[in-house]
Amino acid sequence: MTVKTGTNDVMSRAMMQSVTEVTQATALPPVRARAEIDLAALRANVRSLRERAPRAALMAVVKSDAYGHGALPCARAALQAGATWLGTATPQEALALRAAGITEADARVMCWLWTPGGPWREAIEAGLDMGISGLWSLREVSDAARALGRTAKIQLKADTGLGRNGCQPADWPGLVAAARAAEAEGTVKVTGLWSHFACADEPGHPSIDLQLTAFREMVAYAETRGLTPEVRHLANSPATLTLPHAHFDLVRTGIAMYGVSPSPELGTPAELGLRPVMKLSASVALVKQVPAGHGVSYGHHYVTEHDTTLALIPLGYADGVPRHASGRGPVLVGGRWRRACGRVAMDQFVVDLGGETVEPGAEAILFGSGEQGEPTAEDWARAADTIAYEIVTRIGQRVPRVHVDGDVDGGPDARDRASGDS
Repeated sequence: MTVKTGTNDVMSRAMMQSVTEVTQATALPPVRARAEIDLAALRANVRSLRERAPRAALMAVVKSDAYGHGALPCARAALQAGATWLGTATPQEALALRAAGITEADARVMCWLWTPGGPWREAIEAGLDMGISGLWSLREVSDAARALGRTAKIQLKADTGLGRNGCQPADWPGLVAAARAAEAEGTVKVTGLWSHFACADEPGHPSIDLQLTAFREMVAYAETRGLTPEVRHLANSPATLTLPHAHFDLVRTGIAMYGVSPSPELGTPAELGLRPVMKLSASVALVKQVPAGHGVSYGHHYVTEHDTTLALIPLGYADGVPRHASGRGPVLVGGRWRRACGRVAMDQFVVDLGGETVEPGAEAILFGSGEQGEPTAEDWARAADTIAYEIVTRIGQRVPRVHVDGDVDGGPDARDRASGDS
């Protein structure tokens, strides 16, 4: 088996992440820690999500370095599985994808989190679709397009009830009128109308129907005033999974694409037809015997009750392991679940092996798919009183991402895909 390692210079500068691809059967060299990203699992998740929304196009959301999984390899894997759009929050994230070689022929790329003075000119030149939520941003993108002599692709965002970005219903007529005037001038083309759910991850929440109604009304108003969008979209991951009547022309799948359930109320990943993509592990750095009454880590919040064995795990909150999970965070070591005992420190934490022992270098799995009996990201979310989105996204830049092609696809071409450029 061959092993391919390396980093894409553009992405390493833009995303500050290493990108490594290996074939599915290759043994990985020992390292302090790694986040293995199974691209075959990601492709399988994308296909499963497409089956949930067969009449809609699929946008693979790769913001925040693909929720910590590595934007460029995940974007390419999603496109291989049938996604036709990519989504990012910031224009810088979207421009990095273009700079890394994802062309307009490969995928439409949309970004939506703009601030005044943003890189409008570069975004127009890159052929990005730009989310517009108010008159100030419409003016700025129109000015940039006029100066370039090109037409900007924009998508008007309606605030249907989330209360974050987006245009309020009372201001919608003014934004629609201004966008229509800019279209007549030739500076913009309104390619989409869209919004975002507040509570799609809470089945039966009354805001869901209210937002659907508001979205339909705001879309109808814009279209009666002459706008002809290519796509109308509202569904995020939970809506893609549970609200087929909200799929419209395009669904935006983020966390579900990475095999994480948007909410425990919706079901486990397996129940939703998904498989977790990230496995976070570390090599045990030290194993030692300590007597009863021995304090462990800062503040001595944990004191050994008996003579026991401690194992040092070389990951800490600087790597994204939540300090809030001190004393509770689960780890699979030596074939058994252990708990982080004492405080999670910046670079390391300790588990009590209860008198058992392992060799230094043994694998400690913080989370993965759960198929080996290891904890999942959801287990860590419960331990830290947060959501699984945060667990995977917060894994820091000094944990290398190792992109592997597992056997989820079950096809003969998995190794060929793994050896492609990253």
